[in-house]
Amino acid sequence: MNYWLIKSEPFKYSWDHFVEEGQSMWDGVRNYQARNNMMAMKTGDQALFYHSNEGKEVVGIAKVSKEHYPDPTTDDPRWVVVNFVPVAKLPKAISLKQIKQDPTLQDMALVKHSRLSVAPLKAEEFDHIVALAYET
Repeated sequence: MNYWLIKSEPFKYSWDHFVEEGQSMWDGVRNYQARNNMMAMKTGDQALFYHSNEGKEVVGIAKVSKEHYPDPTTDDPRWVVVNFVPVAKLPKAISLKQIKQDPTLQDMALVKHSRLSVAPLKAEEFDHIVALAYET
C-alpha cells in the first residue's frame, strides 16, 4: 500500500462536505507532478486529507476507491481524476506548524514542496501524523 497527502481548500471542498457526500472524484488537478502522483495511486491506498490556505492542517484519512481515469471536467486527455472515500476524521487536527516543527517530518513533500496538491507520503510519515492526532 502507498500513502498520499491530498489538499483541498475548505471553503471550496471541506472534509465535512467530503464525509457528507461519502465519496469524491478528485478533479481539477492541473500540475504534472500531482497528476503523475494520482496516476500512481492504487485502490486501497490511503491519503491524509489536508485543509490548505484556511486551517492549514491534516484533518482526516481517505482511501482510494477508484484508480485514475480521464478527468471529465476537461477535454484535455492529459488530466486524470481519482475517486476517494472517507475513512476517519482525525480526533485532533495536525497543523502545518506542528508538522514543520517535528524533526521526523522534515522531509515530507508538504514541507519541501508546499504548493503540490497531491503528494506521496512515506508510511512512517503517515503513521507518525496519525499517531500525533491520537495523542492526548
